[in-house]
Amino acid sequence: MLAITLSDNQKSKIMSFLRTCRGIYVGNEAKTLRFIEAIVWIVRSGGQWELLPESYGKWNSVYKRFARWSDRGIFDQMRTHFAADPDLEFLLLDSTIIRAHPCAAGAPSPDQEAKPDQALGRSRGGFSTKIHLIVDGLGNPLDFILTGGQVNDITQAPALLQGHHADYVIADKGYDPDAFIALIEQMEAVPVIPARKNRKEPRFYDLHLYKERHLVECCINKLKWYRRIFSRYDKLASRFKAFLSFVTALIWLR
Repeated sequence: MLAITLSDNQKSKIMSFLRTCRGIYVGNEAKTLRFIEAIVWIVRSGGQWELLPESYGKWNSVYKRFARWSDRGIFDQMRTHFAADPDLEFLLLDSTIIRAHPCAAGAPSPDQEAKPDQALGRSRGGFSTKIHLIVDGLGNPLDFILTGGQVNDITQAPALLQGHHADYVIADKGYDPDAFIALIEQMEAVPVIPARKNRKEPRFYDLHLYKERHLVECCINKLKWYRRIFSRYDKLASRFKAFLSFVTALIWLR
C-alpha cells in the first residue's frame, strides 16, 4: 500500500483553517485529519475511489464528504487562505494541457437544453483540459482557470491578472497581443514578454528577467507530481478543480 501522510505542521495549519472555515463543521479532529489524508492518497496516487485503503474509512463516505466540500467551495477557500501572503515582485503566467481519460466524458446534465461547461475539449494531444495558471515571484500558485484543451492561452490571461498587482508580468510570446500589453501597463507593471516574429514593431523586454519564467514551469511540474492532476479522471470540472485547489494549498504548505 502506498503510504502518504502529511507532516504535523501541515496538519496543524489545515486544522486551524478548517476550524474557522464557514460552511463546514469540524467535530472529531482525528476523523477530519483521516479524511484529509484520504484525499491526499487519492490525489497523489491517482487511484479510484473504490480502491481507497480501508484505513482511511469507507470510500463512499469519503467521496460524499469530498463532493460536499467541493460544492461548497471549501478547497477553493483553502487555496485562497494559504496564498494570502504572496511575493508580488513578479507575476508569471503559463498554461499546461492535461490529458483526460475517457471516463471523464459523459457528465450528467440536469438541464439538457443548457449543458454546463466541464472544461473538456480537443487539442493536439487529444481529449484534454487546459490549466491556465498564474504564480507569484517565488513560483507559488495564486490562481488558475480551467478550459478545454483547445482554448488559446491569451483568452484567459486578463481574468488571471484581475485583482493582482506586481512590478513585472512575465510570460512567453503567446501573451504578446497589444491589448494584453496595454492591460499590463495600465496596472503599472512592466511586461516581460518576448515579441512574436510577425510583429512589425518589435518591443524591448528584459532578457535577464525573462529567465525567471522557469518558476511557473517548475510550479506546473510540482502540480503534475500528483497523479490525479497529471491525468483527469473526473467527469465534473468542479471535482477536478477541487483536487487542483487542494494541491495548490499543499504546495503553499511545503
